[in-house]
Amino acid sequence: MNYILFDDHLHQQFLPLTYTRPISELRLGIHTLKEKWEHHLKASTSYKTEAYLASKYTEHIEDENVYINSRYLPSVALLAAIKNLKLGEALKHEDIVIAYLLKKEGSIDLSTFIGVQADFDVDCIQTVTDLFSKNHAAIHSDFKLVTEGRTSQPIPDTVTCFNKEQIFIEEGAKLYNGTLNATEGPIYIGKNAEVMENSAIRGPFALCEHSTIKMGAKIYTGTTVGPHSKVGGEVSNSMILGYSNKGHDGFLGNSVIGEWCNLGADTNTSNLKNNYTTIKLWDYQNSRFKDTGLQFCGLIMGDHSKCSINMMFNTGTCVGVSANIFGSGFPRNFIPSFSWGGSQGTMTYKLEKVFEVAELVMQRRSIQLSEVDKGILKHIFMSTKVHRRD
Repeated sequence: MNYILFDDHLHQQFLPLTYTRPISELRLGIHTLKEKWEHHLKASTSYKTEAYLASKYTEHIEDENVYINSRYLPSVALLAAIKNLKLGEALKHEDIVIAYLLKKEGSIDLSTFIGVQADFDVDCIQTVTDLFSKNHAAIHSDFKLVTEGRTSQPIPDTVTCFNKEQIFIEEGAKLYNGTLNATEGPIYIGKNAEVMENSAIRGPFALCEHSTIKMGAKIYTGTTVGPHSKVGGEVSNSMILGYSNKGHDGFLGNSVIGEWCNLGADTNTSNLKNNYTTIKLWDYQNSRFKDTGLQFCGLIMGDHSKCSINMMFNTGTCVGVSANIFGSGFPRNFIPSFSWGGSQGTMTYKLEKVFEVAELVMQRRSIQLSEVDKGILKHIFMSTKVHRRD
């Protein structure tokens, strides 16, 4: 059977991260949503996403195709229900379509499909803050899948461990001295990752392949560091999707950082208001701030964005794609994509300069900024013009 992961009407609830990717490419726990589904399905998947992203994230269609809502997390019960679908049926969770089966020449008019209600518990993500608020549970779940039937590499005697049975070290990973505390949740150290000297890590925690925890770092529960990233300082309950750096001291809490981002030395995020009330975050779908209902919420940063040393981000700050933030004081809580500046005001970050910097940054990881990537950034640049003041 051919499987296609589709983005539904809540795609905008994951902006600015989904400006540059489908929902299924978001990371939660150890894996991306796409990797989770492929692990459970034991099959590859393709994408049905926004038209401007389709040139990079293509849809592969065969004679019969199962479309699965990429926001939903796979489970044994959900997989069984999906595999029992017949042509013309759509599996639903309340009014939301989870999956449907369609022939190659069929018309996707879901109003004509017979609704089959999921009579079991389902789990899904609904907004960008779920990427840190649901990360504790997701690390637990992914850890079981990744480590089942496998043996961890030896943990060096110089590392102090608590609840060693819940610590898994992949091949090629390097650890020296420091503390791994898995009493509150598992700790996963990916292939060829490195945990430098005197680091203190408390699970649940995931360090993905080729990533580094810098010397003396303090990492708290519910944190994932995606592949090819560097992290130092203090981090709590945060998600770094990958290919990004927070290499120095400073606090990052209850935050989500995209790819190809860099946080300058001593960058700090506030994740709790002084009056302890719930935090508002920019809602792209409605172009206004919306109450998250969360008491803790820090920084959401889109791909290719950077900030200078000594930056301070207030609670519930949202930074778009390819922004360059610098200067003293707190910048605005909503920084549009392709902004250049800080608390004293911003101007448009010119597209040719965006490409120039992105090419240099990506070359350091032996990855090329393709013409397709440039086309996606151009589309985002034009579609987000309404948010910029100049």
